[in-house]
Amino acid sequence: MMKTPQRELHDYISEISERADVQAGAPLPLGTQERGGGVNFAIFGRHASRVRLELFDHPEDAVPARVIDLDSARNRTGDIWHVWVEGIGAGQLYAYRVDGPYEPSEGHRFNFNRLLLDPFAAAISRLPSWDFASARGFDPSAPEQDLAPSKLDNSRSMPKCVLVNEHFDWDGDQQLRHPWSKTVIYETHVRGFTIHPSSGVSHPGTYRGLMEKIPYLKTLGVTAVELMPVQEFNETPVTRRNPQTSKPLSNYWGYDPVVFFAPKASYSSSGGLGQQKLEFKEMVRAFHSADIEVILDVVFNHTAEGDELGPTLCFRGMDNAIFYTLADDKRYYKDYTGTGNTINANHPVVRGHIIAALRYWMIEMHVDGFRFDLASVLGRDGTGKLLANAPLLERIAEDPVLRDVKIIAEAWDAAGAYEVGSFSERRWAEWNGRYRDDVRRFWRGDDGMLGLFASRICGSADIYTKSGKGPEGSINFVTCHDGFTLNDLVSYRDKHNEANAEDNHDGTDANFSENYGSEGEATDAGIEVVRKRQIKNFLLTLLISRGVPMLLGGDEFRRTQGGNNNAYCQDNETSWYDWSYLERHRDVFRFTCGMIAFRRAHPILSKEQFYTDAEINWFGPQGGLPNWADPKEKQFACLIHEDEQHALYLMFNAGADAVDFGLPPVLPGARWHLAVDTSREAPQDLFAAGEEPLWEGPRTYHLGPRSSAILLAR
Repeated sequence: MMKTPQRELHDYISEISERADVQAGAPLPLGTQERGGGVNFAIFGRHASRVRLELFDHPEDAVPARVIDLDSARNRTGDIWHVWVEGIGAGQLYAYRVDGPYEPSEGHRFNFNRLLLDPFAAAISRLPSWDFASARGFDPSAPEQDLAPSKLDNSRSMPKCVLVNEHFDWDGDQQLRHPWSKTVIYETHVRGFTIHPSSGVSHPGTYRGLMEKIPYLKTLGVTAVELMPVQEFNETPVTRRNPQTSKPLSNYWGYDPVVFFAPKASYSSSGGLGQQKLEFKEMVRAFHSADIEVILDVVFNHTAEGDELGPTLCFRGMDNAIFYTLADDKRYYKDYTGTGNTINANHPVVRGHIIAALRYWMIEMHVDGFRFDLASVLGRDGTGKLLANAPLLERIAEDPVLRDVKIIAEAWDAAGAYEVGSFSERRWAEWNGRYRDDVRRFWRGDDGMLGLFASRICGSADIYTKSGKGPEGSINFVTCHDGFTLNDLVSYRDKHNEANAEDNHDGTDANFSENYGSEGEATDAGIEVVRKRQIKNFLLTLLISRGVPMLLGGDEFRRTQGGNNNAYCQDNETSWYDWSYLERHRDVFRFTCGMIAFRRAHPILSKEQFYTDAEINWFGPQGGLPNWADPKEKQFACLIHEDEQHALYLMFNAGADAVDFGLPPVLPGARWHLAVDTSREAPQDLFAAGEEPLWEGPRTYHLGPRSSAILLAR
C-alpha cells in the first residue's frame, strides 16, 4: 500500500485559499475585525435586498475611493451581510448603502441614496457642522403624508466610520470593583468640566482635560465619576437661537446617540479619526490608576434619527421595522422618550445589539458601570407594554461578562412609567427620585416631612424592601444634571429657562426650591448666610444617608446655571464650570471634602443593610420619641451606635427658630465631641477626624435655625 506524501501546511493553505482581495468574509463578529491581512465587515439587514460597502480616503469626500457591492448569495448568511477586504486597516474610512423596500406604511424606510453609519462603528469622523436635514430619507418637498423617498445623495454631509483596531497598552489595568458601601459618585460633563478658561488645564473640554483634573477629584474624595453621554452624537440639530443673545443653541448634554459604540470625537484633544477611542482609553486608565471608577451615562432608549421626519443615519436605513417601536400606522413611531422614537429594546436582535455594546464598553474600554437613561423604556415590549420580567433587563443583570459592573437605572420614562423601588431585580441600583424630593421638601420646611426624611437618610426601606433590595439599591442625590444646581436650589423659587427659546415651558416646575428673600444672586448678607447653611445641610444629609451618594459636579463650589433647570442646549457659560467659584466658595468645598471623609471614617453610615433597632434610636428635641404624627414638627435627632464604645448623635432642625436638643447619655468613660455644625462659620463648622473638640457645654445642644449637627461619643 502506497503512503500518500505529506503536504507542507503553508503550500496546502495557499493552494486551497481564496485568492481575491475581496472575499466572502464571515457573519461574526458583527461590525469590523482585522483578520488575515485585511478586515472583515458584517452588518445586520433582514429586510435588505442590496448592500454596498464604500471606502473613503477623506472624511469630506463625496465620492468613495472604492465601492464593493455585496452579493446576496455569496455575502449573506441568514440576516447578516458580510465581506472581507484585503490590504486595509486602522484609519480606513467606510460607510454603507442599504437597499430594500421603501414602504413606510409597512415600517420599511430603505433608501439607497443615503450613506449609513455602521451600528457597530468604534469611531466616527468629525464634521464641522453636521446637517441633519440633508440626511432625511424622504423628499421634504412632497406631501408629508406621502413620505416619498428622497433621491438626493448625502455623502458629502455625512461623517464616515473609522476603523480603529490598534493595540492599546493597558499596563495591567482592570476594573476597580469598589463595593457600593464605599462608593461616592461625581456626575459631570466631559466638555463642561474643563472648557471654561478658568479651568487651568492644557486640553480644555476633552478626555485629556478631565485627566488633568484627577488630582482635584482625589482631593475631593469621590470614588467614581459618572460621565454624561459620550456615545457619539451630533451637537447641531437644535435650530433655535438664544433669544437673549441670538447665538445658536446646541445639543450640549448629548442624550441623542447616533451609534452606541463610538466615543464622542469632539471630546478628543488628539483628533477625530480614531484618536478619540485611544484617548478615552488613556483617560480610563488614568482614573483607575487614581482608584476612581468610570461610569457611563448610556442612552439605549432612542436614537438621533427622531420621528418620521427625522434623518436616516443608521438604524432606520438598516432595518427600521426591527430596531424601532412603531405605531399602529407604521409610518410613525411610538414615543416613550419625548424625542420622537423608541428603540424596540426587547426584540431579540436589538437586545443582542445592546448587550454587545455594553460588553464592548466594559471589555474593550474598561469602564466600571453604566447609568441607563430612561431605563423603564428598556422594560417595554414591541407594543409599548411594560413587562413584568423584561428580558433585556434580566439579561443585563445576569450576563456573565457584565456581572461585576455597576448597573444603575433611571427608573422612569417620558410616558408615565415610574418604577423607583420596583425596577427589575436586586442587582439594579436606581436613581432615587423620591430621596431628592423628600430631602428638598424637608429642608425647605414643608409640613409633614419628618417621617419621610428619616426614612430617606436610613436607606429608604419603605421603597426598597418589597423588591428585596437593600439601601445599596438607592442612588441618593439632591441634584443632578437634570434640574437646578445645588446653589440654584437655594437661590431661585422658580425656573428661569428663557434662554432655551421655549418660552420657559421646558424643565420641571416641581423643584421644591426656595430663594430665602430674593430671586437669584443676592447682595443681602443675611440671605447669603441662610443659603450657605442650607447648602451645607443638603451636603451633610447626602453624605450621612445610607445608600449610594451622588454629587452633581460643581455643587462643591456653588456652580450656578442662573436658575436654568434644563440647560440641555446651553454649551456656554451657563453650563460650563467656572473654576473661579472654587476660590470664592472655598469653605463649601472644604465642607464637602470633610463630609466625604466623615462618611469614609464612619462605615456604619454606608452599610449595605437597613438599620436595625439595635443600631439606631430616635429622639425629639426634648427627649423621648419624635412626634412623627405632627405635620408641623420639623426637628428630630437620631443616635447611631457604631460599636460598644462609639456612637453618633445627629440633629436636624428644618425650622426657622433655634432649638435645644437634649443629649442622650454615653457609656462610662466616653464623652461627646463636636464633629459638624452647619450653623457655624468655617472652620468651626466641621472638624477633621481625631480633631473634634470635646463638648463641655450643658446636657443640651443649642442648634441654630435651619441647621444640622453631629456629635460623636468616644
